[in-house]
Amino acid sequence: MAVTGILGKKIGMTQVFDDRGEVHPITVLKAGPCVITQLKTLAKDGYDAAQIGLVEFVKASKVNKPMTGHFAKNNVPPVKVVREVAIETVKGTVDGNEAIEGVKAGDRILVDLFNDEKFVDVIGTSKGRGFAGVVRRHNFGGGPKSHGHMFQIQGSIGASSFPSRVFPGQRMPGHYGVDQVTVRNLRIRGIDVEENLIMVEGAVPGPRDGYVLISKAKAPPRERRGFGGEATKDALKASKKASAGKKK
Repeated sequence: MAVTGILGKKIGMTQVFDDRGEVHPITVLKAGPCVITQLKTLAKDGYDAAQIGLVEFVKASKVNKPMTGHFAKNNVPPVKVVREVAIETVKGTVDGNEAIEGVKAGDRILVDLFNDEKFVDVIGTSKGRGFAGVVRRHNFGGGPKSHGHMFQIQGSIGASSFPSRVFPGQRMPGHYGVDQVTVRNLRIRGIDVEENLIMVEGAVPGPRDGYVLISKAKAPPRERRGFGGEATKDALKASKKASAGKKK
């Protein structure tokens, strides 16, 4: 499959133990199934990409006429969430039209896309926290907490008589959350092909049942030889052994 990503939902967090008995916090994501609703080609659209949609039950009355015609053009079911993902190869023709090798509109995308991958990038929308103050929004320390003080306020923002204005970019209270957040290089801890689940190590932005875009890692980290294995040298034990040898 030449598509590099898939849409999904955040199920929640849990923990797993590896073969060495170490615990790892993981986030469970329901990845797909998705369907390719449209192909973007270099000749027609100026770039190569695949438009995918998360297959969910959607009432026909909830889909407007332009999108209904868009889905009917490629004979795909109506979907609620649509995103574009990158593709890996471009060549070949199907019915006289330029197409992507191994990919065409109407194809299904499943979680087995990541069977040969170790890391993924996840894009989600952070939780909305409304109007927040500077302590919560910008991690300010606050003022004195003794009686008579309002320690969670920002304080003075003026700049004296010169320049007599507030500098651009001043951190102040305001809207916090509901931002697009990308978390890179999350390690894959397990894949359940039957239930379309993927378990990644670490936290993923957004609430439960929030939509996320899971894609192959653009710049996966380079692992060292023996990293995380049984033969890995323990620095603490090595230093203790060296110090014991010097005392003798």
